[in-house]
Amino acid sequence: MQILFWVIGKTHFKGIVELEADFSKRISTYIPFSVETISGFKVYKEKELLKSEEAKKILSKLKPEDYLILLDEKGRSHNSREFANSIQRHLTYTTAKRLIFLVGGAFGFDQTLYNRANEMLSLSKMTYSHQLIRIIFLEQLYRAFSIIHNHPYHND
Repeated sequence: MQILFWVIGKTHFKGIVELEADFSKRISTYIPFSVETISGFKVYKEKELLKSEEAKKILSKLKPEDYLILLDEKGRSHNSREFANSIQRHLTYTTAKRLIFLVGGAFGFDQTLYNRANEMLSLSKMTYSHQLIRIIFLEQLYRAFSIIHNHPYHND
């Protein structure tokens, strides 16, 4: 299995780019992993039109057998151990070759993406910037693999 982390929109913050690269490298020691930025969208005054355009681009990149998890405030919450257990279950039981975690654009997801998603994951009841959520998710994914592999990074 390969894990992909798709984010809508680029970041220009040097610190975020560096942390993203560091966590990606760490995660890649456990599993094939990559971060992909999906960009090139025009700024629309109509948010529904923007969400629709983002969804079309994402849906065109998905394969029917992909397992898609939306990072969404309406999703299921986990603590770090529960998230690690969820990752382990996917690695063991999911037949998909690609497990894709998706961060939406500024206005969230179009209904077509909710319809296509296999599940939704909430990282917090709070709302974070798209810049910050990249690092929060990557850190938690790395922590999950450190738990799975009994690496001392995570302390209970």
